[in-house]
Amino acid sequence: MIRHALLAGAACVVMLTLGLVFGQTQPNTGAGKALAQALDGKTLPKDIRLGKPRDYNTTTRIRIPATREAWESRARELREQVLVALGLWPMPERTPLNAVIHSPIDRDEYTVWKVYFESLPGHYVTGNLYRPKPKPNVRQRFAGVLCPHGHWRNGRFYEATDAEVKQQLASGAEKTEAGARYPLQARCAMLARMGCVVFHYDMVGYGDSQAIAHRGGFAQGAEVETQLRLQSLMGLQTWNSIRAVDFLFSLAPEVDTQRIGVTGASGGGTQTFILSAVDDRVQVAFPAVMVSMNMQGGCECENASLLRIGTNNVEIAALFAPKPLAMTGANDWTKDIEQVGLPELRRIYALYGAEDRVQAKYFPFPHNYNQVSREMMYQWFNRHLHLGFPEPIAEKPFQPIPPKQLSVFDEQHPRPGNSKDAAALRRYLSEASDRQMEALAKDAKQYSQVVGTALRVMVQDRWPIPAPDQPGRELVAPVEGTVQKIEGDEFTLYKGLLARGAQPEIQLPALGLQPKNWNGGVCVWIHPEGKASLLDEHGKPVAEAKKLLDAGAFLLSADVFLTGEYHLLGKPTVLPPVNASYAGYTFGYNPSVFACRVQDVLTLLAFAQQVARDGQGVWLVAFGKLGPCALLARCLADGAVERAAIDLNGFDFHQVKSVQDEMLLPGGLKYGGLFGFIPLCTQGRTILFQPAASSRLERAQLAQGVQIVDKPASPEQLVATLLR
Repeated sequence: MIRHALLAGAACVVMLTLGLVFGQTQPNTGAGKALAQALDGKTLPKDIRLGKPRDYNTTTRIRIPATREAWESRARELREQVLVALGLWPMPERTPLNAVIHSPIDRDEYTVWKVYFESLPGHYVTGNLYRPKPKPNVRQRFAGVLCPHGHWRNGRFYEATDAEVKQQLASGAEKTEAGARYPLQARCAMLARMGCVVFHYDMVGYGDSQAIAHRGGFAQGAEVETQLRLQSLMGLQTWNSIRAVDFLFSLAPEVDTQRIGVTGASGGGTQTFILSAVDDRVQVAFPAVMVSMNMQGGCECENASLLRIGTNNVEIAALFAPKPLAMTGANDWTKDIEQVGLPELRRIYALYGAEDRVQAKYFPFPHNYNQVSREMMYQWFNRHLHLGFPEPIAEKPFQPIPPKQLSVFDEQHPRPGNSKDAAALRRYLSEASDRQMEALAKDAKQYSQVVGTALRVMVQDRWPIPAPDQPGRELVAPVEGTVQKIEGDEFTLYKGLLARGAQPEIQLPALGLQPKNWNGGVCVWIHPEGKASLLDEHGKPVAEAKKLLDAGAFLLSADVFLTGEYHLLGKPTVLPPVNASYAGYTFGYNPSVFACRVQDVLTLLAFAQQVARDGQGVWLVAFGKLGPCALLARCLADGAVERAAIDLNGFDFHQVKSVQDEMLLPGGLKYGGLFGFIPLCTQGRTILFQPAASSRLERAQLAQGVQIVDKPASPEQLVATLLR
């Protein structure tokens, strides 16, 4: 008995007997197209990807794993997703900081120094270093604290107006005029008095960091290239924060490297929990007014492609578990943090028996990092950085420093002449990344681990595909009640909708042709015209399909995303355009069309494995513009495909010139273009036709069983290659 999921379990099977006869290939505009239809021609497939795209204002929820082991598996993959999205996978080389610390300003219990260092050659991080004055005859080691400032007016140089000072004092948000006028300085001064070395540093485009504008300055007309190379303002700022930790470490033994904290609000809060998620040297974190299930961050410096697909700020913040994490909410998108966000965080911390190490408190003030919130932070840091400061802690009055006096560069310390603008920095990042990948390619195992992880994140899918939660359900199965079976003289046609057991909200219109002489093998057929490309206008298999059927192969095809029945007659389906101001606002929350198509090919490969019998394998043939998508699916599903013949259609990612292009895949160039993924193919035989003229073909030498044919392939050649 044939174990075929298109038969087994189908609630409604329509059986017709047709005298189908094999014929020659003809354009499919008639009976063949109608015969291939799985739907009524008036209805689009059920597919969550056709719905309203998610953006940074979309409220989302997260799933909490039931066990610590399950969470740690999820956390490992989520941390990898964050690093890939930020262009930090693999982590770049830590070049010399060449730090300059100069011109101290004296205050009663601390000094304030001016600092600049190179996080990358020619890119400078600037800020102020607050240092506690050591007690006489006592050798002290101080905790280190990073203070990213966020989107306050003028950043590190923020100075409130008289009206703002008056309002802050009247509302009870601040208790002193100095704190109300200079709340960012107040935070640093108090932490220094409590025994912390504090580095208060500029975001890109703020304060003394003026080589690259904050909004819109990093890409500067190179939007597509930055997407393809996963270069972003957010990635740059995260790297600056990682190097800021390096800077604190360079101050040892003055700084106790086992006691490192970070705190910021708003955009600085985003930097806080992102740094805490990816750098295990951070021991205590306090992201203020940013962690939420609601708005996720409205600036380029808080968004990057791939970053929040399937996740949100609460789950990313949870990557810090079980280390001490506290946060505040205000009358903004974080106002419900105690009811939504904190309970989920506590459930994750409870997996470690550490519920007391996560805390959140809503304060009824506008978006802020005011004294009320700061005093909560002081107590949190006092307790978990072991500062030994007497509690309760009230912020002490301090003597502010006029913003102009905080500026890092002066006549004696001018802005370095090697400072890079955005274009020069991007060029350096690309060249450094290419060198790093070339070096990594010398170690096949490590290369495959790095690139395989990156590809999983880029297409937001994996192999084996995720198993359903409900025991007994298959990985991929027909949607109940949709399967039709049509008996022919030489083959049986099946059509219906396929869905993953773990992802029933995506249903692919699929078609299968089973020859009477079926040998148990399955060939997955991927074509830009979808499954209807198997049949000619008379409903007969096209010549290439006939050859595969004659060889005993079961042919399986589907309309992958935005092909075939994803369009209604006379009404093509068009997705909303990618955000024109910054593509990361779209691709940071939604997979690209290219990625969706790779997912669908993986679905078909998984179903083909279920259908195959008698020890026979799975073949893959892919035509035209869908060849590159099929190739990346084949790379992910290494070991699942016995033979593959793929037309690359002369494409590689460097040809993409618009973020609206359906062939755009964020990260597509960072790892060497299409052929950077070829080394993942270690099993089976793969023939690739018509690579792009400038593809980096040398990476194919790292793969086994991969052959490149540097010329176009006709459908006949592709099929003939499979049958050899």
